[in-house]
Amino acid sequence: MSTMPPASAAPTQPLRKAPTPQTLGFLLLENFTLFSLASAIEPLRMANQLAGRELYRWFTLSVDGGPISASDGLRVTPDGAITMPLALDMIIVCGGVGPARTVQREHVVWLQSQARLSRRLGGICTGSWALAKAGLLDGYETSVHWECLAAMRESFPRTVLTTRLFTIDRDRATASGGTAPLDMMLTLIEREHGRELSAGISEMFICDRVRGENDHQRVPLKHVLGTTQPKLLEIVALMEANLEEPIELAELADYVDVSRRQLERLFQKYLHCSPSRYYLKLRLTRARQLLKQTSMPIIEVASACGFVSTPHFSKCYREFFGLPPREERLGMSPLRQPTLPEPPAEGLLLQPVRLEPVPEQPISAALVALDNARGEPTYASVRLDH
Repeated sequence: MSTMPPASAAPTQPLRKAPTPQTLGFLLLENFTLFSLASAIEPLRMANQLAGRELYRWFTLSVDGGPISASDGLRVTPDGAITMPLALDMIIVCGGVGPARTVQREHVVWLQSQARLSRRLGGICTGSWALAKAGLLDGYETSVHWECLAAMRESFPRTVLTTRLFTIDRDRATASGGTAPLDMMLTLIEREHGRELSAGISEMFICDRVRGENDHQRVPLKHVLGTTQPKLLEIVALMEANLEEPIELAELADYVDVSRRQLERLFQKYLHCSPSRYYLKLRLTRARQLLKQTSMPIIEVASACGFVSTPHFSKCYREFFGLPPREERLGMSPLRQPTLPEPPAEGLLLQPVRLEPVPEQPISAALVALDNARGEPTYASVRLDH
């Protein structure tokens, strides 16, 4: 039989209260990409399902709360207007076709006001354009869909554009289009709630590899250079077609009727590296694809990418990607970590300091989805420490 503790006994520790769900607002621009929006929201839904409780809630927003057209013509009715009294932890701008035309003054003013309230900000597909126009990406490394890269470099020189699939730089998180937002959200969820939950979400979505911050978009060179450098485009095409048996640089120069010195100058001016370095990058990128997507022995991968020996291949691979081919295949983290600042120990999506009274939250679609998932076999299948 249990007895009451004596009055002098130390008080028992109170039960640890589950953390408040993180609240995200998705600002929809006209002609936003529905695919990218789904790629960002679905991992949050599945995180709730696997955890068996509401870790995340989300709301879709527009300037006036009226319907918004996606780039495929579907009309989406958001949860409300940007004037809704929401206590948001993070805002993600969902862009799509023609961001220079669809970003309005109201978007810019509202995003600036949210930044002053210490909201964390993000953009997917071309949503980074709105943040850059509001001056909220100055000095930040930023990802955007490759179609928008050249225009953003021209319009926002203080934004540090990268071809990475997604970038998390301090309190900004930006992703290119397609399924890249999925990879970004899985990374954020892993930082907040651990690898087990992130891996469980990947399994539910039949996602066999989560791409990281070191993975890049494949930007068509024609888009980068336009039609002004046909000889350079021809040389790169020759390189891409001859990865297994690399062509000597002098021979490449002869093919397009330029001198070796002219060849060097073309690469330095337009691709910012030497021809040999660019050729090596193409071969190593192909090797990485074979390591991750096939079961070819490493020695065969090396041969297929033009390396005469496995040790030489391993040395080049380690210097370029930060880990040897064997560890790459095992899915280990790079030895050389990204130089971006690490997020706080509590994760990226922290509760910001409230500068105004916290309004009562409207019902989130997350609760409806969570209730619908209660009968699923995977409901509450991942146990979290908090």
